[in-house]
This record gives sequence, C-alpha cells and structure tokens, in this order.
Amino acid sequence: MFTGLIEQVGTVAGIAGDLLRVRTEIAVAPGGAVCLDGIRFSAEPIAPGEIEVVVTEETRRRTTFDRICAGTVLHVQLPVAVGDRIDGHLVQGHVEGVGKVLRVDVEPAGHRVWIKPPERLLARLVAKTSVAIDGVSITVAEVLKDRFSVVLVPATLTKTKLGALTAGSRVNLESDLLVRMAREGHGPEFQRAVARLPWAGQLSGETGVQKVVAQIAAGGGVVVWDPTAEGEGDVVFAGERFRPEAMRFLLTQACGHTTIPCAADVLQRLEIGPIPGGGDRQGTAMHVPIDLASSDGTGVSAADRAATIRRLASADAVPADFLRPGHVFPLAARPGLLAERRGHTEATVALCVAAGLAPVGVCCEVMRPDGVMAGASDLEQFALRWELPMIDIHDLARWL
Repeated sequence: MFTGLIEQVGTVAGIAGDLLRVRTEIAVAPGGAVCLDGIRFSAEPIAPGEIEVVVTEETRRRTTFDRICAGTVLHVQLPVAVGDRIDGHLVQGHVEGVGKVLRVDVEPAGHRVWIKPPERLLARLVAKTSVAIDGVSITVAEVLKDRFSVVLVPATLTKTKLGALTAGSRVNLESDLLVRMAREGHGPEFQRAVARLPWAGQLSGETGVQKVVAQIAAGGGVVVWDPTAEGEGDVVFAGERFRPEAMRFLLTQACGHTTIPCAADVLQRLEIGPIPGGGDRQGTAMHVPIDLASSDGTGVSAADRAATIRRLASADAVPADFLRPGHVFPLAARPGLLAERRGHTEATVALCVAAGLAPVGVCCEVMRPDGVMAGASDLEQFALRWELPMIDIHDLARWL
C-alpha cells in the first residue's frame, strides 16, 4: 500500500530485456516493494544507489512503461509501514488505466491539467477526493463528461515531474482505494473506519501545509485551528472558487458566522469602508456588509451569497457591483498577513495567496450543536467526519 506522497525522483539507468535498472537513493530491501510512477514492483538492490525491477509484458501493455527508455525520470515511493502517518491517500500501485493530457492551463494557482481517462476509471473519480497521477497523490478539482482536472500547486511542480506535462502526455492513473471500497458497498462500519484515517483530520509540518494549500487550490475546504488567541477553529474556502453547496455546508454544519477575509487593497478599490467602532477583542477589521447588485434575490440564499463572494474576488469588480449594506460580511486582513497578526482573517487570505488565487476567502467558525464553540477535540472529529484536512495556524505562519 502506498500514499502517493513522493519521496524522491529516480532515473532509468538502463534496460535489458525485461530488466529495468533505476538510479535512486531510496534504500530497498531485497525483494522489497517499490512504487515507480504509480506501478508496484518487487525490487532488488544491485549496487549502491541502484535497484532493478522486472517489467512484464502485461505491465507494458497496461501502463506508460510501454514507451520507457534510458534517462526517463520516475517518481519513487516505498510502501506504508506500520506506524507511518498517512498524509496522502491509499493506492495499491495497480494502475487502472493510462490517461491522456488534453490541456494544461497555467493559472495563478499553478497548472490546471485536464486529463481524459479510460471510461471505466472516470466513473470512479469524485471531485475533492484523490487520484494518483504517475504515483503522485493529487486532489481532483472537477469531473466532467469525459475528463477531469487537477490543480498542480507550486510545491508539486517543484518536487515532482508533473510540471513537465503537456497536451498529449500519457500518465498512469489509479483512483483512491478508500473511495472505491466505499462505493462497492462495504457498509457503515467501513465508512466509519475510513473517516478515522489520518489523511483527514489534524495535519502538521510543511507536508500538512502543502496538503491544505492544495485543497484550497482545488476549491475544497480546510479547518484552521487557532489554539492561542481565540481557541476556536474556522472552515476556510477560497472566495474565487466558492459555490452555493459550500455556503450550505457552512450554514448547516459549521454553524458559525460566515465572513469574507480580503486583502485591504481589495476593499479600498471597491470602496467598501470599515464599520465604525473599535471592533471586537481580537482586533477584527469588520467592513460594511454587501450584496450583489445584479442579483434578483434578497441576498440571503446560499446561491446569492456565493455569487456575491465570487464577484468580490473578481479582478474586474467595481464599486457599483455591490449594494450596501447587505448580507455578506467582508473583513480586512493586515498587510503583513500572518507575519503581522495570527488571526483567521490573515490565515484565510494567506492560504488563498499561497494557492495562487485572489486574496479573498471565506471563513466560518465551527460551533457545536449545543451552541458552544468547538474546541480542539471537537474540531478534529468534525474534520474527520467531513474528510477535511485540519492545520494549526502556527504551522501556517511558519511555512507560508
């Protein structure tokens, strides 16, 4: 079993018949498992920094290894060992099909890659879950009729070879094992077990921050825990990709007060001024609430609020686009973001910026059903239940 968190890249040193020699610094025990570009092999160490695997005709027929040659760069990963933390997702190294890259769009968030998979695999892909692309665990951003997209954030582009993908490239694909098993009807006990696995819930360190940024870039939500100033946690989304279903989730499950952290210059450009007064105990810079002027509704519905938020995040928005006052509550982030103030306002904007998106986000405190604000234990249970990554605000301040 593998997680899709790439430890390093290797290089094909040579091919002799079915034998493939790979240069890699990863130590593999004789006969030990290794995952190369998403394919599981039994490997033999043959020299310092070099291993050998057997590539069968079946493997060549079902994967991109039908065209492999000396000098090819490969993603290398060892299997999960007992006690390892699972921060990616679970795959078996059994490639389900070869996908074709249809288009690569260079966006502020990174590279949005559109891939056409085999039809049988497309049915298994679900937006906001994971897929292994050449062995790399990536969040699925969108699933359309005959294709799906992923967003490769800067960290992925730097640490893997996926940044070299172009239209026409072929990639090995495998869907998330846990999603497959859940869909195949393993019952509520299995699904409860899945919810407890640590690829959701509390994450930490640089790897945890990278996963959280990738989730934001793909349009998903994350939980940011502030153990120091507020002792509360917020669910955070990017405003640029905010949808009505996300608003419904915040209203019905998070149950706190939804606000829209923005870079201060965004609010200044749109002539959305501060609310008079000294503010709350945390120094939150509250601004005049707004509605979208072009909406036919009252501004209260999930669809109306999501549309207002997306427009607020648009680079071409103008002051006349908004009515004042309204039902969407902007907040101004400090210019130095987390280096200046470690608050949820600054954390939300910092995550959007790290994801390459507009500096406008959405955050909502998590409240328990009894009306008490969720503490650390409550928040992790919430994150596990909804399969959201959770990160400490101090980790964000260190790594963003």
